[in-house]
Amino acid sequence: MAGPTTARRGAKKSPSGPPPSRPSGGRRFRLPPLRLSRPGRRGVIIIAVLAVLLGGFGAWVLYGSDWLRLERVRAGGTEVLTPAEVVAAAAAPLNAPLASVDTDAVQRRLLAKLPRLKSVEVTRSWPHTLGLEVTERKPELLLQTNGKFEEVDNEGIRFATVTRAPKGVPLLRMTVSDSPSLRRFGTGRLLRAAVTVAEDLPAAVRKDIRTVQVRSYDSVTLELAGGRTVMWGSREQGAEKAKVLAGLLKAARDARHFDISVPSAPAVSGS
Repeated sequence: MAGPTTARRGAKKSPSGPPPSRPSGGRRFRLPPLRLSRPGRRGVIIIAVLAVLLGGFGAWVLYGSDWLRLERVRAGGTEVLTPAEVVAAAAAPLNAPLASVDTDAVQRRLLAKLPRLKSVEVTRSWPHTLGLEVTERKPELLLQTNGKFEEVDNEGIRFATVTRAPKGVPLLRMTVSDSPSLRRFGTGRLLRAAVTVAEDLPAAVRKDIRTVQVRSYDSVTLELAGGRTVMWGSREQGAEKAKVLAGLLKAARDARHFDISVPSAPAVSGS
C-alpha cells in the first residue's frame, strides 16, 4: 500500500515556474503567412511578350519615329567666333535621331576645325535640340609675322592668326636664334615663360606693357608705355617681382629703367 507521499499513477506534474501570462483584452490572433504564388508558364510568356513590345516601342520612339529628331543646333559662349561659325563647324546630322548623334565626335570635330576653342560641351536637349557650349582661348601675347598677328594663349599655344592686333595684348619678340636657351628649352617652353611673365603682372601694370622681349630663358625684358624698360630676368619669383615693380613705378615716376631680375635688390635709373 502506497503511502500518502506516493504520486498517483497517471497524474500530471505541474510545471515549475510561474504560469504563462495571457495577453490582456482577449484571445491572440495570428495572421496566416503571405504566400506569393509564382506565375505559371503562360503568365511568364505574357510578361516576356509585353517586355519585348515595350522595348521595341521605346527603340522605335528613339530611333524610328519623327518625334525625337534633331531639328536645331544652338551654340553659346562665343566671343570672337559667331554662333553660326560654331554650328557650321559642328556639322551635326540634322533630321537624324537625336539619340544617335555622337556627341564625342561633334566635340572632336569642333576642336579640330576651330583652334580658337579651348573646350566644348555638347548636350542633348530633348526633344529636338543639340546644345554646344564653348570656351574660347584668350590671347595673352601676340607674335607679329608678315604684317599679321599670331595669338598666343596662357598655355603658350599659338591658336589663331589675325590681321588686326587685339587691344591691350602686348607684342612678343623672340630674339633667341643665337641663344643656347633655344637648343636647351625649345621655342614652346620659351613661349610659356614669356606668357607666365605677362600673367604675373598686376592689371595696373599690364595695361602699360607694350612689348615682352625674350632673349633667353633667363633674360625677359618688358617695354612699357613712355619708353620705359623693365629687366625682368627669368620667370622665377614672378609674384614677388610684380609686387616690387608696382611699388617702384609709384615711387620713381620719372625713372626710365627698372631692374627687378633680383627682386630683393632692385635697381632704378634714368630720369
